[in-house]
Amino acid sequence: MIILLISILVTLIISTVVMILASLLSKKTIMDREKNSPFECGFDPKGSARLPFSLRFFLIAVIFLIFDVEITLLLPLAIIINFSNISAWILTGFTFIIILLIGLYHEWNQGALEWAY
Repeated sequence: MIILLISILVTLIISTVVMILASLLSKKTIMDREKNSPFECGFDPKGSARLPFSLRFFLIAVIFLIFDVEITLLLPLAIIINFSNISAWILTGFTFIIILLIGLYHEWNQGALEWAY
């Protein structure tokens, strides 16, 4: 038990030291107007470099990542079919696919999958 506490304490100390060092080393020391302005091939910028990001595009990207990760979790089911009980395999596979379809229906119902307003 004492070894566990010591290892947790050492881990916390090391991670704190690394975070403090990274914070100190990554700070900009000189705040210059030219350095902070956007660069457009030597010309004066025509507009703000901080354009608002499309929330619709962000939502589609997050949905893609969620379903992509779920598909990678679904793929090992094809590998373990020979090593598991067939009824448990089917129950697990169908449960996972049902969860995917419920999530897809929810996103479709909320209008997140429509590109045109």
